[in-house]
Amino acid sequence: MPVRQRRTFPLLLSSLFLVTAALSGPGAAAETAAPGVRPLGAVVPAPASVTPGGTPYTLTRGTAVRVDSGDAESLDIGRYLAGVLRPSTGYPLPVVDDAAAPGGILLRIDARAGALGEEGYELRSGRGGVVLTAHRHAGLFRGVQTLRQQLPAAVEKRTVQAGPWKIAGGTVTDTPRFAYRGAMLDVSRHFFTVDQVKRYIDQLALYKINKLHLHLSDDQGWRIAIDSWPRLAAYGGSTQVGGGPGGSYTKDDYREIVRYAASRYQEVVPEIDMPGHTNAALASYAELNCDGVAPPLYTGTNVGFSSLCVPKDVTYDFVDDVIRELAALTPGRYLHIGGDEAHSTSHADYVAFMDRVQPVVAKYGKTVVGWHQLTGATPAQGALAQYWGLDGSSAAEKEQVAAAARAGTRVILSPADRAYLDMKYTKDTKLGLSWAGYVEVRRSYDWNPATLLPGLPEASVAGVEAPLWTETISQSADIDQMAFPRLPGIAELGWSPAATHDWEAYRLRLAAQGPRMSALGIDYYRSPQVPWAAE
Repeated sequence: MPVRQRRTFPLLLSSLFLVTAALSGPGAAAETAAPGVRPLGAVVPAPASVTPGGTPYTLTRGTAVRVDSGDAESLDIGRYLAGVLRPSTGYPLPVVDDAAAPGGILLRIDARAGALGEEGYELRSGRGGVVLTAHRHAGLFRGVQTLRQQLPAAVEKRTVQAGPWKIAGGTVTDTPRFAYRGAMLDVSRHFFTVDQVKRYIDQLALYKINKLHLHLSDDQGWRIAIDSWPRLAAYGGSTQVGGGPGGSYTKDDYREIVRYAASRYQEVVPEIDMPGHTNAALASYAELNCDGVAPPLYTGTNVGFSSLCVPKDVTYDFVDDVIRELAALTPGRYLHIGGDEAHSTSHADYVAFMDRVQPVVAKYGKTVVGWHQLTGATPAQGALAQYWGLDGSSAAEKEQVAAAARAGTRVILSPADRAYLDMKYTKDTKLGLSWAGYVEVRRSYDWNPATLLPGLPEASVAGVEAPLWTETISQSADIDQMAFPRLPGIAELGWSPAATHDWEAYRLRLAAQGPRMSALGIDYYRSPQVPWAAE
């Protein structure tokens, strides 16, 4: 792929100027805030509706976070918010179930606010306090992320900082464009610990991501304990790309990831990739191979060379056991069965395999998700196909996906040359790959999910997802460098109305995120396309 041209913009020194300038673009507030106050709505993702006006609210030592009496879930969200704000403000910020008390920050669920849906919220701010209203608790949590971003970036630091801590006056009313807004972490090519995954979950939460897709198996490693096939984790998980020690999650480890993600209102979507990308499983159990001979463990980065033995009955015993155990651990709706790059599986075998495996997912109460090659077979009713093609993919491949969508299959959009977070930014990027081209920040952001695939109805777009494959990613600092600042843009494509989409306005709002990411300990890529705020 050719190197994509970079646009370079001059560095602006004033953070406040950057955010104020962004107000002239779509998706931003229409009024300049008072000095030292972040303009209402100058956040990522851009809100659906912003009506600035009135006096800002100032957090003080006397501020409390209040929720309705008896609402334990809102109380947990209030504790989360207070946990973010206490270290930097130095304020006690008690969390109390007393919605009737005046002032402070009120978090409330309103059964009459059905128009806000499952994840929408309304934030009202003025001299007397902040009221955050939602129809569901997920919406309350999404609104808390907007409230966080309305405060100065230093609020994210873990030591006491100088204020003042002001939230601009006015009203934000916000609902998501798409219900599915995901990020995928490949823990197979390189293994990441529970704590590392939790760190990523917290980063995703700030940008209103609601799905965490975990790629749990591949040629280089099997990462989840399966009691009925114990060598999968014990042996198949014992290495990784480059020959490191690998690792795997116990069932309790996985439950803890699921629990923590749920506390951030993220649904875990586990993936067991098959029939290809299965060398770790084939190496663990000889009987899964057509010739009965187990191959060695694999630590390279090639793809397409492995396949489960489609004609063997034991293959389906294996699949049933794995899906049964994984489904029992996973409270979410979805189970991803992969299906990509099955180059060592004939088309006939691929179709036969998917015809047998998809009903197993349904048998254990889950909805099938597969990479878009699933549309070359017959997707199960209700299945989601995850499209990862390129602008340059063939018209036939694109039409195959669009035709499946018109027949009822919904599509998650993850175009590799825009949404894959492991693609290099430029030829000089040390980490990542470049088979899909170089993906700078503008290219990652500047596309419309509704028009990406010709013939794909917008109603068939479930949402977007930003995958991070980890052939070259081995530590949290690598995740930071490759996911940020591209992930916030994908999150905005999933959340914000199409009318707010504007690169010039977005790059200025993104620039103001730089100090916030730094305060969170994220060593992000300083793209020359973005006029980063001074830190």
